[in-house]
Amino acid sequence: MTDTRTLLHSAQRTIDLERQAIDSLRARLNGDFTRACELILACKGRVVVVGMGKSGHIGNKIAATLASTGTPAFFVHPAEASHGDMGMITRDDLVLALSNSGSTSEIVTLLPLIKRMGITLISMTGNSASPLAQAAEVNLDASVEQEACPLNLAPTASTTVSLVLGDALAIALLEARGFTAEDFAFSHPGGALGRRLLLKVEHVMHSGERLPCVARGTSLREALLEMTRKGLGMTVILEGDGCLAGVFTDGDLRRTLDKGIDLRSAAIDEVMTPHGKTARPEMLAAEALKIMEDHKINALVVVDGNDRPVGALNMHDLLRAGVL
Repeated sequence: MTDTRTLLHSAQRTIDLERQAIDSLRARLNGDFTRACELILACKGRVVVVGMGKSGHIGNKIAATLASTGTPAFFVHPAEASHGDMGMITRDDLVLALSNSGSTSEIVTLLPLIKRMGITLISMTGNSASPLAQAAEVNLDASVEQEACPLNLAPTASTTVSLVLGDALAIALLEARGFTAEDFAFSHPGGALGRRLLLKVEHVMHSGERLPCVARGTSLREALLEMTRKGLGMTVILEGDGCLAGVFTDGDLRRTLDKGIDLRSAAIDEVMTPHGKTARPEMLAAEALKIMEDHKINALVVVDGNDRPVGALNMHDLLRAGVL
């Protein structure tokens, strides 16, 4: 039976070794890193990341992180590059090549063509004297004293260092470009952040015939029928000129019942909330959510620049849209 203490010790040793490798990487960051950033910022094309084996997996992630943070990038498998995929790379691009040894044959084979095309080359290696590092304009030192693997063979600490170095590049470039949360949302339109930062009130509000509304002087009974017909849990009350007079919600109905008001004889003016909190169509849906949360309400009237109701929305609408 396996000793659980041995398993935990092995895990802790791995974490300690990889943490030490990252600490060592931090101390080695120098002008080569800033030069690499400058070359990427000056690149008119895309960053093409290449790597074999485990370095390829890390390279794939680095390319994805760069692309999502404002630096156009994609991954090309070096073996496939030798069989036609070099056609994906243009003279305006920049190649970021990952190889712990710096002598991966599939990458070294590409070096003459990269040089002949005049493509800027940045390497990320564990050996600054390797063919790849020597051929690059800048080599980023991703060396480690030892792998976390007890045999010192399986790429573990070295791949962690490469991954962290790639993240450091991406974030330094992000900040240099002034990349914003909204920019991030545009590259992640299907994600939760994209929905929060791109979705506007006008995209989710009930408008036109779907907007429950009655005029001042309407009976409470008729207002309740309008709420039932539109199924929004509220109704807008309009002034004679079409501007917002107030709002009546399910919560107002409960308070009306608590006061013992006769639902059959009361007018909506007696029980509505005057005016109420509002949103604008061009407002981010996330802003509308904050208004609801701050004021502990479940619905908002949407008005135009003249305070005329053009729509309404509630918490359920935001929940369905993925904003909540």
